[in-house]
Amino acid sequence: MIKPNSEEVFEKHRGGKIGTKVTRQIVNKKDLAVFYTPGVAEVCKTIAKDPGKVFDYTMKPNTVAVVTNGTAVLGLGDIGPEAALPVMEGKAMLFMELAGINAFPICIPNRDPSEVVDIVKSIAPVFGGINLEDISAPSCFEIEERLSKELTIPVFHDDQHGTAIVTLAALINALKLVKKSIEEIQIVINGAGAAGIAIARLLQKAGANQICLCDSKGIISKDRSGLNSEKQAFATGSSGTLADALVGADVFLGVSVPGVVNAEMVRSMAKDPVVFAMANPVPEVEPESIFDLAGVIATGRSDYPNQINNVLAFPGVFRGLLDSGIRTVTSEVKITAAKAIASIVKSVSKNYIIPDALNLEVPLIVAQAIKKIQIIKQPSKD
Repeated sequence: MIKPNSEEVFEKHRGGKIGTKVTRQIVNKKDLAVFYTPGVAEVCKTIAKDPGKVFDYTMKPNTVAVVTNGTAVLGLGDIGPEAALPVMEGKAMLFMELAGINAFPICIPNRDPSEVVDIVKSIAPVFGGINLEDISAPSCFEIEERLSKELTIPVFHDDQHGTAIVTLAALINALKLVKKSIEEIQIVINGAGAAGIAIARLLQKAGANQICLCDSKGIISKDRSGLNSEKQAFATGSSGTLADALVGADVFLGVSVPGVVNAEMVRSMAKDPVVFAMANPVPEVEPESIFDLAGVIATGRSDYPNQINNVLAFPGVFRGLLDSGIRTVTSEVKITAAKAIASIVKSVSKNYIIPDALNLEVPLIVAQAIKKIQIIKQPSKD
């Protein structure tokens, strides 16, 4: 694992990691008159008459707000908006470095979903897209759903859909390797928060018919009380533990906590099981303990092969959305992105089912694939 020393980390964060930059230069009074007053008034009047012109004459079409309330930051949990700011700055860096997109962190102290929605709506005129980040479940579901309906720019919760897209991309190639089809396999997902629910939804749209969702209490069954609406949608008639769910399963997808799976549980799965243990930094099962048992293994860590990393999704997804004018992040958009990511791996192997997280080819190919959707048709909301 790449682990920089503490002194280096603090020094490289001193003063922050991002700032603003100009795209035109003011070198004389004429420039001042053009870019500010009185020249800018002409542009203002044009936009006032035709608000759509804001996409022609401002930063809006290439600018994304990275929004959090600091309630579910990395593996640190509810640490608040100030402590979340370094993460959001890092996300903004990746937007620019990988996709050439201006991104700015918006860290707000409000926890109530309605208040978060109101704040994001109030700042939306500046931005061409909204990237929700590190907001705890189940609030994140309501916030994204409402913003997607009430705004006319794309809204994307990366913890949900970025994770789901990259997971599907890796699964597409893993299934090629073990020679199984998504329509026929039995999938067990451990973790029923934002990522787990989003993965389950996207896999269903991609053709999966047998998904068993588990949480800390085991299989999410219909006879359990107190389930939120997201869990209810995946409740089954069976009950039992995670170990029970894994018997005969083809795929395990973990977005939960360390150490909940052992070699014996993997041994009980179907032939050549696919195991994505994505808890980070410590996975649900140590890859070394199941290397000879699993057909394919992936984790969320960079020091093992096959890292499931959201950075493979969000830069290219937003580049494609912004360039095409697609306003809604539909299942078609997400599946298209996943297939594009998977297509980059030309020769699939046990240790290579997903591109490297910093492969600069990925955002370009993902964006190009999404832009082709717009050529065919403007997708409707789903």
